[in-house]
Amino acid sequence: MSTTEPVPVSLAEIARIAGVGRAAVSNWRRRHDSFPARIGGTDAGPQFSLAEVEGWLRENGKIDGVAGRELLWPRFEALGSRDESGLAVAETARRMGSPRTPTPHTELSPHAEKVVSEAVELGLSEGPRETFEFLLQRWLETHVRQLSTTPPPLAALMARIALEARLGGDDRELTVLDPACGTGHLPAALVRESPVSRTVVAACDRDPTLAALASARLDFVTEGDDARTEIVTADALRRDPFPGETVDIALCNPPFNERDWGYEELATDPRWTHGLPPRTEPELAWVQHLLAHLRPGGVAVILLPPAVASRRAGRRVRGALLRTGALRAVVALPPGSAQPHSVSLQLWVLRATPGDPDAAPPARDALLVDATRFARSGPRESGPHWEALRSFVLSAVELLDRPETSPPDGAVRVPLIDLLDDEVDVTPGRHTAVNTEPSGPELAGAWRDTAGLLTDLARRARRLSELEFDRRPPRTTVAIGELVKAGALSLRAGQQPLEGTTTAGNPSVPLLTLTDLLSDNGPGGFVPAESAAVIAERGDVVVAGVLRAFEAWVHEGPPTALGPQLYVLRVDPTKLDAHFLAGCLRAPSNGRRAGSHASTSSRVDIRRLRVLQLPLEDQAVYADAFRELEGFRSRLGRVGETGSDLVDDVTDLLAAGRPTG
Repeated sequence: MSTTEPVPVSLAEIARIAGVGRAAVSNWRRRHDSFPARIGGTDAGPQFSLAEVEGWLRENGKIDGVAGRELLWPRFEALGSRDESGLAVAETARRMGSPRTPTPHTELSPHAEKVVSEAVELGLSEGPRETFEFLLQRWLETHVRQLSTTPPPLAALMARIALEARLGGDDRELTVLDPACGTGHLPAALVRESPVSRTVVAACDRDPTLAALASARLDFVTEGDDARTEIVTADALRRDPFPGETVDIALCNPPFNERDWGYEELATDPRWTHGLPPRTEPELAWVQHLLAHLRPGGVAVILLPPAVASRRAGRRVRGALLRTGALRAVVALPPGSAQPHSVSLQLWVLRATPGDPDAAPPARDALLVDATRFARSGPRESGPHWEALRSFVLSAVELLDRPETSPPDGAVRVPLIDLLDDEVDVTPGRHTAVNTEPSGPELAGAWRDTAGLLTDLARRARRLSELEFDRRPPRTTVAIGELVKAGALSLRAGQQPLEGTTTAGNPSVPLLTLTDLLSDNGPGGFVPAESAAVIAERGDVVVAGVLRAFEAWVHEGPPTALGPQLYVLRVDPTKLDAHFLAGCLRAPSNGRRAGSHASTSSRVDIRRLRVLQLPLEDQAVYADAFRELEGFRSRLGRVGETGSDLVDDVTDLLAAGRPTG
């Protein structure tokens, strides 16, 4: 793959192509006079010719034939503008497949045409869908600050809510609308979640690049299914591209807080059956647009900022939505569920009046669900506990039309008469209260658990305190890179899964990412096994390759896919003890020496991590000590968590004047 003009790549991009840390690339540049010369950039951020870098990496055995997609992406990025690179990705998809949607041929520059041709050639050999999803994911990552996307787990949740709440309809065909589809996350999720045999999707976006990418995505998602998709470029509020059409389900993540949404020109629009949306309430215009396109019993689920539930300007429209039974539920999501990540966004569940009056009881209340407690606490925002969130929300929504059944804690049915006051505030947190007060037996059990942990902690402390150390010089060590060359272990780097493969239901294998580690949580997603580039098996050693989350452990759970900056080391058991290896690797001094620089955000060059050189029988002794030490650390953390919860519970009970003696 070569182009006329040199394609620039940074040190970080070279590291990604080679599957190593940036520190390793910097080291190659220092040690090898043959490393390509800089062609641009700055001293702090140099750029190199992709063609020269590719040649050097291959000549020096740093990459093999699997780096094709990583070598491809810089060519798209070099096209410059967001739109040209995005349209080139969409055109690549069009040429690799046989689109069922009438996607027009995109006029591209000669440079872009050449890049597309190279991408098509690679895609036909490595898989059209996999190549497109890789390119789309990289495009989204590159332009993340210019785009607002719906995370796949949230899109899947919205789709499932709509399917649960829908009344009536054809069991053989499902019609779907997304009037602000972006790159197609929501309709793609609905197609995946839908149990019916045929899906008809109508969607639009006012950005032609996003519409083209959504069309390409839906073509691949519906490949092999009995489906029909129509994706067009249009501003749905100002010029509805599907006038008069009604659907079973509408999903939408609309643009927020837009003042110029067409207030004056749309003042007499027939869609405003619940009242003219105020100029400052564009989100309520989107709500009514969705309702106008629903068949009787059809459902719309829309993602909204929390202020829409309480702003004074929108109270009349909110009141009308409640009186007519159109607004059936509001779900408050944890912060970090979607952009903007600092806000607790909401899902509004809307339903058109069913044609059959016996299909559901008349609406006398609204279901308000506070799911904010499923946020993850950690040093960085990393999204909620998706599986727990999904289970809780769906357990509440499935009771929407069963008024005789009490919803779970954190959800409440609020009579309409209580909501239709001067404020018409439908914020779930104002009406729900999760009962977290422990019962007497629960409190006694917590004290017993804490006492047991403290006993075990003391026992481990006594055993570890018997270890004696001297001040003789450190013993000889060997680098991981040398152990790889000697065949004592293999090293593989985790990779970002193909966009769209992570799902919140029916998982194949868990997906562990660096974000999960930073939040001190387990795997936060799932990925089909065939889409996972690297899977850690039981007995493998897993290493996190950045200083702020530097850690190494022996994997004991089920097969788990690894994301970027996580590495799996598989040992030859005749040469290395896995617990010995993990213990040596996780020494903090080891990570500092192998880090690229002093900041906590620096990457760790895994190949530079060092391990004691010991016979296998001596390794076993060290392995026992490392295991004991790791158990001590684990119990210490559990004591802290359990003790903190106990202190909070007892403090609440004391402050409420609840002691009995």
